Amino acid sequence: MSAETFVGLLDTPIGWLRIEASAVGVTSIDFDASPVLEARSNAITQQCQQELAEYFAGQRRGFSVPLAAAGTEFQQSVWRALARIPFGHTCCYRDVAEAIGNPKAVRAVGAANGRNPIPIIVPCHRVIGANQTMVGFSGGLDKKEWLLRHEGALLV
Repeated sequence: MSAETFVGLLDTPIGWLRIEASAVGVTSIDFDASPVLEARSNAITQQCQQELAEYFAGQRRGFSVPLAAAGTEFQQSVWRALARIPFGHTCCYRDVAEAIGNPKAVRAVGAANGRNPIPIIVPCHRVIGANQTMVGFSGGLDKKEWLLRHEGALLV
């Protein structure tokens, strides 16, 4: 038996976001969503919409909505480390690898970062290249740059 998926949409300064959730937590956030609602929302998608709206309005720096992303144990450890990167700060893949106690797993950390299904809330956009350059982001580098500027992590 498959779990029911609930959907919410949010219009943001970086485009429409599609929020998917189960009965227990947010399972994904997708960029460039179509503004047509295909399914019904639930309390979790509504809480996520509210928290993201507050974030984009500059009124929120952290999130409390429950999360339920599917991933391997390694991916989950990376995503937990990403969630601990403070608002307005950046780090590199090496820092995340060290934070999970596996300093040689830099490439694997990069792959797990790229598979993060809940961007913004699990702030994979805060990971930049070791030489301070922008590196891949599921929503595109323009959105990553916008998010980092919004958080004050990029001042240029």
